[in-house]
Formats: sequence, C-alpha cells, structure tokens
Amino acid sequence: MRVRTNKDRLSYGRLGMKTGVGEDRRPRQTNSPTVETVTQMIRTSKILLLFTVTALLAWLLPWAYDILDSAPRRTPFTLYSTVTGEFSWLEATDKGVTYKDAAGHTFTEKEFDSLLPFFYYRQLLSDNRFPDSIHGIPVTPKLAQTGSFMFRSSPRQANAHAPGLYPLLESMSGRVDLESPDDVFRIDAGGMTFIDCATNTVKAEKSAAFTAMLRKKGFVFPAGVIAGNPTPRKEYDEGFFITDSEGKLFHLKQTQGRPFVRAVELPRGVEIARISVTEYRGRQFFAFLTDRAGQFYVLTTGDYALHPVGVPPVDPAQQGVMIVGNPFDWTMKVSDPDGDEHLYAVDAADFSLLKELHYPAPAPTSIEKVGKYLFPFRLSFTSALDTEVRPRVTDLSGRALILGLVLAAAYCLIRRKNPARQVPQCLFIFVFGLYAFLGLLLFSRR
Repeated sequence: MRVRTNKDRLSYGRLGMKTGVGEDRRPRQTNSPTVETVTQMIRTSKILLLFTVTALLAWLLPWAYDILDSAPRRTPFTLYSTVTGEFSWLEATDKGVTYKDAAGHTFTEKEFDSLLPFFYYRQLLSDNRFPDSIHGIPVTPKLAQTGSFMFRSSPRQANAHAPGLYPLLESMSGRVDLESPDDVFRIDAGGMTFIDCATNTVKAEKSAAFTAMLRKKGFVFPAGVIAGNPTPRKEYDEGFFITDSEGKLFHLKQTQGRPFVRAVELPRGVEIARISVTEYRGRQFFAFLTDRAGQFYVLTTGDYALHPVGVPPVDPAQQGVMIVGNPFDWTMKVSDPDGDEHLYAVDAADFSLLKELHYPAPAPTSIEKVGKYLFPFRLSFTSALDTEVRPRVTDLSGRALILGLVLAAAYCLIRRKNPARQVPQCLFIFVFGLYAFLGLLLFSRR
C-alpha cells in the first residue's frame, strides 16, 4: 500500500481538491443573478403589468360606461312615395306611431299604406285596396312582386378579405333548384384553375377551356375584382363579374359545363372598384358597381349597359348603402360613419335624381359629452368598418388631459413620501388619465 507524500497532497490541492494542505481557496463561479439583475427584472415586470392593465382598462371602462347611454337613437323609417312624390316616414313616439311626409301632411296607417303601394302591396291586396294604375300606368300585384327589390351594402362586407377560391354554379342545369359544384376556381397570372374539392387535384381540361375562352375575349390575367353570389339559395345564377389586370370588365358563367364569357364595355376613364351582383327576381339588373371616384352605377340586363346613378359619390368602404326599389323609383339611403344619413329618390327609368333628404347625426348626449372629459382615448379590437380583430385606438380627446392633471396631482399627494420618484408615474397618469391612475393604485407598491 502506497503512502501519499506531501508532494502528492500539494499536486491534488492545486487541482482544486479539498486536501486540507493545498486547498484551492479561489471564489467559485456561479450562474445565479445578481441583486441588480433581479431588481431590474422586477421593475420591467411591473412596467409591463402596468401597461397591460392600462390597456385592459382602456378597453373595458368605455364599454361599461356606454351601457349608461344604451337607449337606441334611430332616424324615422323613410321611403319616397311614388304616389305623392314626397319622402314619407313613420316614427315611434311616446304617443304611438305617427305617419308624415316632407310636405307636412299627417296620415293614418291605412293612408300611409296607400302612399307606398309597392312596399305594402301584400297589405293592400289583403284589404282589396291595391291600385289598378299609378299616374296612368297600369300596375299589377305581379309587377309589385317582381319589380321590387332591396339592396344592402355595409363597410364590413366591402372591406372583407377575398377568399381566393370561388365556386362556379351551373347557370343552365335544367333543374329548378341550383346545386353547389364539386369544384372551386382561382384566377392568377397563369390563368383560371379549377380544383376538385374531393381530391384536391386540378381539373386540367376544364381549366384550359375557361382560360382559353377568357383570353379569346381579351382578358389579361391576373384578375382584379371578382364578384358573385356563389350560393344555391337563389332562383337563378348569373356567375361572376370580373375585372382583369387592365381594368376591363367581363361577365363569366358556366352554361352546361362550357364557359360563357362576355366583355362589358366601360366608359372611357372608368376604373371599377367594387361590384355587387344582384340576381333579383325581376332580372332587371346584373349588378351595382362603384368606380374609384365613388360614382355609383347600375348594369342592366340584355344590353349590358352601364348607367350612372345621379347621386353624389359613394364610398362603400366607409358608408353603408341601402336601396329599396320598385318599377317606378328607388329610395337610396347612404349612411356615414358619424351617423349622418342621406336619402335620395332615384327615377327607375333613367336613374336620375328626383329628390333628396338629409338626417343629421344625433346631437351628443350629456353622457357622451362627459365621456370626452373622462377618457383620453378608447381601445377596441373590432370595428363596424371591417372584419379584422386587432387593437385600434379611437376617440382621442384632449379634454381628458384636465382630469389627467388632477389625477396626477392626487397621486403625488398619495405617494408624498418620495415625490421625486413619482415623476414618471405622474407623467404617465397625465397622458393616460383614468386608466393609468386606476392601474397604479391597484398594482403599485404602497
């Protein structure tokens, strides 16, 4: 058995072994954070928590406050009367429903039905009061049924993302009920491609046929606007109206499995921005269109003529549009984001403007006025203008800085032991107002 010498002990000690003689007394290296690092991490976490709480309060407090002012404020239901040539409306009041027109006349309920014979034609038929003629022109219940229509467009619809894949129904199936196809199509720089939904494979022959027909009619790929009503829940199908990369307009549909393509002539300088395919029972229109300048058009069937409607420019991305039409005239309502409503009476024969009426936005209530002093801004994640879910800041108000200044001073008094250290918090309260004040009181160290 070997006995270790002092030399051996010394060599082991130099290697860091605890021998008692040559022990390495250098400080060990550790990965534990220092006090300064921990302090900085805590400070950062508190700041992030404060901003998170402030954002949540900016979202929830205005929403809860608006419940106090939940009474609906609506403009009267108004339509243009074919009989009198005036805007007529009904309005609910404390004394009941009143019926009036723009000329100042007051009507009973039955008289009001007769002012709008195409809108209330079912009630008039039930009472045996439907007229035989209007202004000397014979009318029938069938004309009221097929010649009347209603169109709606909202900014949420106009700003919705295009799906990219579209089903093309058979427009001449020989059946009363339409059926959904087993494929969908897309249009890109390479042409029109049909994809089988069951196998996720390309239908090469059908794709080549439709691509060739589009090119033959002068279509330049890729497509710009693609608009249609791809649903079987309708009486007939008119396919799609599509603009190409040069802005030209085309009508595309499928007839007995074969492509139908027709170029639609546009006036010089017109750039189509939005298309709404109608497919009404009367088949009087193909679609309503809007160009980039805001001009509203109607595309009539048969002649494929594009007619400008004599109303001021319309922006479907920001304004809601509703049309209640009959064979004689339309009532077109355009709603602004701020609550203004513009009503236009349009001649159904030549689409000229007959009359117009303006309902201004309701005056702000006292609750809304007070809210301008309470909230410096509002945080929301949805909007009536689109379908996206994302944070957005609205309703900036400089008046809320007054409350922010008062709350900042109050916070300094509450934390008066270290006034110098409260300057950043006070500035934060001054800018973010009530949201920051409540957040600091809830989560800051007392």
